Amino acid sequence: MRACTKLILAALPLAALALPLQAQAQVTKIKSNPQALILDAAEVKAGTDMIFVSGQLPAPLDPAKPMSELKSPDDFGDTKTQTISVLGKIKTVLEKQGYTMADIVKLTLFVAADPKLGKLDFAGANEGFKQFFGTAENPTTVARSTFQVAALVSPVYLIEIEAIAAKKK
Repeated sequence: MRACTKLILAALPLAALALPLQAQAQVTKIKSNPQALILDAAEVKAGTDMIFVSGQLPAPLDPAKPMSELKSPDDFGDTKTQTISVLGKIKTVLEKQGYTMADIVKLTLFVAADPKLGKLDFAGANEGFKQFFGTAENPTTVARSTFQVAALVSPVYLIEIEAIAAKKK
């Protein structure tokens, strides 16, 4: 038998091992407390498709109003309303790329104080979050970090959210 043929035959079992490894590409969501709003962690194995969604800001309540006239958070709603708007935008970005909200493994929330409350509205952000996670449509949740920031790009915004989604190839 020629050396080249021996090398190919020797490599076949190794190639066969590589196929199951690719098939095992997966995302594991880790949650120790079933009642918890967010995950403890998310594990993304090699070979998994991923998308990183840039920080998204809320849309104005009246999309017909010119940006130059949008002067206060009232033009965008409270923290809950803005959270729903931002997560809706993230959902649209993901769907255009073939992902769903259930594919999100990590969210980072940047929340500014609501001038009406004089503080961060963490409860409002969570209420908006609950419209997209732990629902009949999407029973999953995500790993998440929330940061209070002094301000966002404009004082009209109360929240900005970035996302990482992953799914099997």
